[in-house]
Amino acid sequence: MAGRPALFTRGLSSLSQSSDPNSISAASPAEQRDDAKRNFLKAMRPLPTQHYWNVYFDRQAKDQKQTGDDGAYQAQLEQLGTQIESVQDFWRYNNNTPVDQIKMRESIYLFKAGFKPIWEDRRNINGGSWTFRVPKSIGPDVWTRVQLLAIGEKLQSVLDEGDQICGVGLSVRFNSHLISIWHRESSKKKSIDAILECVLEELPPELAPKADNYFYKKHADHAGFKAPPELQAVLDSQKARDAAAATAGGQAPQGPAPEIVEIPATGEL
Repeated sequence: MAGRPALFTRGLSSLSQSSDPNSISAASPAEQRDDAKRNFLKAMRPLPTQHYWNVYFDRQAKDQKQTGDDGAYQAQLEQLGTQIESVQDFWRYNNNTPVDQIKMRESIYLFKAGFKPIWEDRRNINGGSWTFRVPKSIGPDVWTRVQLLAIGEKLQSVLDEGDQICGVGLSVRFNSHLISIWHRESSKKKSIDAILECVLEELPPELAPKADNYFYKKHADHAGFKAPPELQAVLDSQKARDAAAATAGGQAPQGPAPEIVEIPATGEL
């Protein structure tokens, strides 16, 4: 009985050609297909993301106690791994991060390079975030999809002009995951509404959060928020603009944003 023809992988990669001329015929068809697939993926160019992204992890220290009515707490922030620069980098990180093993009150963040998951960070100080509370049973799936909306620029595409997505985060609570989406300009109501609409449209029905399980909040409205003195002028200016917008019927006055001084970020997460 004639043997099955060998699977030719010419042109995929030089790695697919074994130095042993009998090795290909000795391998099973399934093994040959697997080898060809691996070699093909090795030969592919990485698909770059439009922005670079960093992964951060925080945990509540054992000697730190919860403060504030909203459960704000001081955390130790640690950047994990190397910068994510391609789709392949993202899946390598995501597939090797056991979200179900993150402990109570620990958090993981995927943030655009140049931003940190700190309310008082100079680039976040005027911003806010949507937070979605989802059951732990579907939390990892929702988290993956929200991350993809971020690195795929879907969230950015719905924002108002002049606004920017900073990053996304997942925090573990007793029986749920809190998944947050941060943006830079909380004064832009169009952005706030568009982010929510985008998430509700993009998530399948079985993963969509219930209507009473999501909320929006400005970073400056958190109980634990404390702006560095050097940036207080920025907040005062934003409050004045918001007040003027309310008086004018919802239209924020146009003009250059106040200059932000470059200083180290401090404060609580």
